[in-house]
Amino acid sequence: MNAIAALAGLGTALPSRRVTNEELSRSLDTDDEWIQSRTGIKQRFWSAGETTSDLAVEAGRNALSSAAMDTVDLLIVATTTPDHPCPATAPDVTSRLGLGTVAAYDIAAVCSGFVYGLASAAAHIAAGLAGSVLVIGAETYSTILDPDDRTTSVIFGDGAGAAVLRATAPGSPGCLLGFDLGSDGSLKDLITIPDGGSRQRTSRSGPTGTYFTMQGRPVFRHAVDRMTESAGAVLDKTGWSVESVDWFVGHQANARILRAVADGLGVKSDRVIIDLDRVGNTSAASIPLALARAATEGNLVPGDRVLLSAFGGGATWGSTVLVWPDISAL
Repeated sequence: MNAIAALAGLGTALPSRRVTNEELSRSLDTDDEWIQSRTGIKQRFWSAGETTSDLAVEAGRNALSSAAMDTVDLLIVATTTPDHPCPATAPDVTSRLGLGTVAAYDIAAVCSGFVYGLASAAAHIAAGLAGSVLVIGAETYSTILDPDDRTTSVIFGDGAGAAVLRATAPGSPGCLLGFDLGSDGSLKDLITIPDGGSRQRTSRSGPTGTYFTMQGRPVFRHAVDRMTESAGAVLDKTGWSVESVDWFVGHQANARILRAVADGLGVKSDRVIIDLDRVGNTSAASIPLALARAATEGNLVPGDRVLLSAFGGGATWGSTVLVWPDISAL
């Protein structure tokens, strides 16, 4: 019987600079009430010089400590804000963690990146290519935001969350029991950084489309629809009923999106984990950060049935489920 991937450790990292809504209101046409009413966000953390790899290394080290492990067979970094367009960030993180020459690569699925990373790690374990995998979602969105655009600058934060997956027998606590993944490239212009690739090179005369852009209203609609559909699909695949779900942990994009998805699924509002009030939308880092907060505060306890779902640029989406294991997040 093939091995199955199980969650064995969880670690996080946040940059040192805390940015409140009040601080942003001094330079943008907005205020705390406007931001909270539309997003649910009270504050976020922005880099004070920390790079994506810096945050990834800290979160990865904490996840390894959480799992009581000092090595893995593979490292995956999900990020939209790599240290460089080339090379990938993951090999550098691997080296700095002292993991030697193990395989390492990046995933660019934007806010769905962590779920995609979990699926990739689970596939490596099921195929016998790895016995353990470190999956890290790490972002420094503050480096790509237009400081004059209140529609994006108030939403996004920086941070990293990491999970150690380990091969185990089916039925063990923490097993990732199934996945639903999807994409729709016809929606590629909803969330984008126009410049910097082969289609539209960065101008030598100065930045033109180097900032992150997002079409808020259609993103909201598609996020709700796709996350609801994907979460429902993975529940069907695993034979779980909505009523059996103890906690829904969606990508922390917007509190209204999370409530709409929960309503669409039939998940009670008090079963939805919210972390964006504290850290904003941290893209690929948002789900592991939310899981760590819930576990640390005692909401997630061993045996709880947990549903994860995300939607991101591309467009991409994905969902998975697991029974929460007995681990301590660091």
